[in-house]
Amino acid sequence: MTAGGDKPHAVCVPFPAQGHVTPMMKLANILYCKGFHVTFVNTEYNRRRLIRSRGPQADPAALCDSTMNTCLPHLKRLLHRLNGDARAPPVTCVVADNAMSFGVDAAKEIGVPCLLFWTASACGFMGYRHFQFLIDEGLVPLKDAEQLTNGYLDTPVGWARGMSKHMRLRDFPSFIYTMQRGDILLDFVMHEVGAILPPVYTIGPLSLLLDRLAAAPAPDAVDAAALGRIRASLWKEDHTCLRWLDGKPARSVVYVNYGCLTSMSNQELVEFAWGLAGSGYEFLWIIRPDLVRGETAVLPPEFVESTKGRCLLAIWCEQEAVLRHEAVGVFLTHSGWNSTTESLSAGVPMLCWPFFAEQQTNCRYACTEWGVGMEVGRDVRREALEATIREAMAGDKGREMKRRAEEWKEAAVRATKPGGNPRRPATQWQ
Repeated sequence: MTAGGDKPHAVCVPFPAQGHVTPMMKLANILYCKGFHVTFVNTEYNRRRLIRSRGPQADPAALCDSTMNTCLPHLKRLLHRLNGDARAPPVTCVVADNAMSFGVDAAKEIGVPCLLFWTASACGFMGYRHFQFLIDEGLVPLKDAEQLTNGYLDTPVGWARGMSKHMRLRDFPSFIYTMQRGDILLDFVMHEVGAILPPVYTIGPLSLLLDRLAAAPAPDAVDAAALGRIRASLWKEDHTCLRWLDGKPARSVVYVNYGCLTSMSNQELVEFAWGLAGSGYEFLWIIRPDLVRGETAVLPPEFVESTKGRCLLAIWCEQEAVLRHEAVGVFLTHSGWNSTTESLSAGVPMLCWPFFAEQQTNCRYACTEWGVGMEVGRDVRREALEATIREAMAGDKGREMKRRAEEWKEAAVRATKPGGNPRRPATQWQ
């Protein structure tokens, strides 16, 4: 993004994964609407993906190791080059993803401040901050692989300061599930989270902030509405999803999307399929080409026949628009923070099947603290999923979840009004 004139110049540096690129792009749009000249830094890998909107994901551990150890000199060169470009104002600040904290050193070299943008949840951040305490207490690393399945992860950790008293070891970000103290991901997140220092400012929900800007007069003839339509999706969106929802009754459809990195076995896919089919509800199911590990997703022909006319399968969709559609009654999600905030902002309760990172923490808070979710067991079984969907869509628990989700929606709107409003719904366990 560029803009002429004598303006402040922000260089935005996201971590090169969909869940980080999306919120950084939204923040860049907001800064631009507020009068900034913006340079958005993307990797060549993701640039190619944005162009073709398809392709495989990089391995998270390799990606983290590479960014932490190789990116700093490249960013320094870029900042010097930008400062030597007469077509743009001098760089006045760097906004780096917190997982790209080397941005602090790069900004320091050219004498400008660096703000670190934490794109995940506050509860997830606190979970990462407790990693060292978990290590000191001897709870992490794991002693052997059996501890992943023998109930050890259910160990209560109610003493974790600043966190829910209902925390279990399994509710901390999943990078603790290792038997090696030198694990790349464990070391990476401890290093990056340690880079955040006060003061800390809360912003968002970013989507609602963009909506507010689009509805208000913008400075310098900036087309805020057009900016709000800029998509950072690394997958091609299927817009037939919205047309399909248009013909459905209010709150009648189960929306299923596991995000951009979650993977599963084909057997798990089949259990999800029959659980959705057996629930009796219509559903919109997003199945990425790389969702099933090491093979192509294969659904039984009997499933396709039995759900004909009451389901839509798609590769990707415009999720915020789907969640805001009145036909959607519940969201079966991997509990990524973008998905969680989008669901709360739309007032849609969740069924949570966390995959990795702080998704476990988001799931725990959504289900036990905020009252807006129900957890789907890691070892998914069709009968249990059927019952969970029915309860969420029409049971007493589901009605309470919907009520509380609406409260969170109202709180999200209040938070983006001028001056903001810190009030939020009371937690479940006061």
